[in-house]
Amino acid sequence: MVRASWLPEGWQVSVPRALLVALGCTVFIAVLLLATVSTTAFGLYNPTWEGTSDLREQIDTGSATELDVITDTTEYDTLDSDETVAFVIAPDEPYDSAAAEQMRQFVSRGGTVVVFENFEPQGNVLLSALGVDTRFDGRVIRDEQQYFKGPEMPLATTVENHTLTTGVDQLTLNLATALEPGNATVLVRSSEFAYLVDDPDEGLDDDDELATYPVATVESLGSGTVVAVGDPSITINAMVGEPNNAAFLEQLYSGTDRVMFDLSHQGSVPPLTSVVLTIRETPLLQTLLGGIAIVTVAGVSRGQTRRLRDRLHRTTIWEQLRQRTGRRLATDRQTMATDERAAYLRQQHPDWDEDRIERIVTAFNRTKEQDSKRE
Repeated sequence: MVRASWLPEGWQVSVPRALLVALGCTVFIAVLLLATVSTTAFGLYNPTWEGTSDLREQIDTGSATELDVITDTTEYDTLDSDETVAFVIAPDEPYDSAAAEQMRQFVSRGGTVVVFENFEPQGNVLLSALGVDTRFDGRVIRDEQQYFKGPEMPLATTVENHTLTTGVDQLTLNLATALEPGNATVLVRSSEFAYLVDDPDEGLDDDDELATYPVATVESLGSGTVVAVGDPSITINAMVGEPNNAAFLEQLYSGTDRVMFDLSHQGSVPPLTSVVLTIRETPLLQTLLGGIAIVTVAGVSRGQTRRLRDRLHRTTIWEQLRQRTGRRLATDRQTMATDERAAYLRQQHPDWDEDRIERIVTAFNRTKEQDSKRE
């Protein structure tokens, strides 16, 4: 046993025990992090450079808009469409016809869906199922003149006048693709020095055509709108803070009551977060857990009340024993014989049976022995 200088006087620490406690704390923290943090690219609970936790925090703390998450497209049926924007960021799996139809009905009722994609086919599958015109080209935009840290990170500097681009002068892109807008309204375009390549490392050659390419569009669907953005990386932690990306994202949900992140086809949700979401989405489970909590609290309170009552009852009996002898409690416990205590209790409580009297006297004697050891 050792005593550290910073410990109060009289306190000692066992080194093996301290190491065990430290190890336990480390394991607990590690398990907690694994249960609440994701490593999925574009993950809402991923705090690394490729996650979107900063965007989640921006919405949580920077506006009156409520942030929510869905893990099943059936939840689109219950949303207040007029006041909700759904973000679909680089889905890992394609939406089947049933899931896409639920989303389409949500938009038709007045909701807004924003699809962020660049090279994977899932984006075009979803846009086609929704019945809108825009498609993702799939090739990489490069710009040798207007770029951030390299030609594969172009600056989209041509911004159209629209409510969704208020306060936005440019977008800072990273491995973005162009959009084929069809009849959609173009919101943002690349500079006029951009060109398209299959490989982001390819340079400009004689066959490449310099042009301005759409990177964000919006179009109507029923009473709602569908926005397509050719670069999901503007949402990640490493890019959301670059010039005007956060401002553009904020405009997409500005004035709405809720931003809904659709994680139904994107990676996995951390276990603890998944449990919380399941409870929140299941009223019957909420009721069941609430009932269990009430019963548990009631049981604990009842047990504490019973123990307190028994303690007070024993204290009252000991006080009576002190009054009978006229001596201090310490003297009573040292001199009063067990038979005398039992006789006194029989006289004072004739309705008590022998088992109860014996239990009380035994408890009294146990306390006496403990006091003697302390002395």
